[in-house]
Amino acid sequence: MITANPSTSLKAGLQVRPAASADQQKIADLIFLESRVHRHLDWRAPLEWLGTSPYFVTEENGRVIAALACPPDPDSIAWIRLFVCTSHLSESLAWVPLLDAARGELSARGGATVAAIAMQRWFEKLLIDSGFILHQHIVLLEWLEQPVSPVSIPAGFIIREMTTEDLQRVVEIDAAAFEPLWHNSLGALTKAFSQALYATVAENASGVIGYQLSTGNSLGAHLARLAVRSEAQGHGLGLALVRDLILRSDERNCRPRITVNTQDNNASSLALYHRLGFQRTGEQFPVYTCQVEPA
Repeated sequence: MITANPSTSLKAGLQVRPAASADQQKIADLIFLESRVHRHLDWRAPLEWLGTSPYFVTEENGRVIAALACPPDPDSIAWIRLFVCTSHLSESLAWVPLLDAARGELSARGGATVAAIAMQRWFEKLLIDSGFILHQHIVLLEWLEQPVSPVSIPAGFIIREMTTEDLQRVVEIDAAAFEPLWHNSLGALTKAFSQALYATVAENASGVIGYQLSTGNSLGAHLARLAVRSEAQGHGLGLALVRDLILRSDERNCRPRITVNTQDNNASSLALYHRLGFQRTGEQFPVYTCQVEPA
């Protein structure tokens, strides 16, 4: 566990302060120009989080030389959405004071789980050195064009396109299907829906009981979220939702490649995707977490 402590490693002449809207272009320049940039796989770009906290910058003589953002969303989960620093400052000297400031604020607000997906080795080292613990790995699977069985929808269910009126129910399904670390807030899923290439729900007489949400890219489509309520599992609804995606992707010119990420310890998810013909690409990324205790 990590508790909040004042940083003792801030280099002379540097100041850590909350980011302001006036910093937008300075932070954008850092993101664009610097090579050491961690950006969370997010529905919102790092600059869109300006105005929420914790979001801190390090300043030297009026120049922003580092930034870190980890606003909780949902309330108890604070993903590190951005860390960037200038090349003339070591990663550690930039990281530790910013992390300390963020931990202090999260602690004062009642604590949180801080999490990060380490997509670069230098960033993974920072996490480990700061006391983050390996939680699991994210693995990437892909489906390449191949014969696919027709969609078979269980009796009593239908699959239809998602609407904005479905989002509150989708949030509830999401919360029931995933551990808290992977929950999405209503705001996050609303943002995701606005960016979706194809989003559908499975519904019966009781209402929406499952959904999938996919985005498009230059190589095909990406299945971003798939969930079915526990009481409706075992009926083949997950298979039906993904088969429907595969067939509809052809209409949207997104075949022959569909990708999906899942956790390496999610046996049921891996089994479903393998049954549909998805194969692991060999790419995987570690997920690290730490607990910030209440002040």
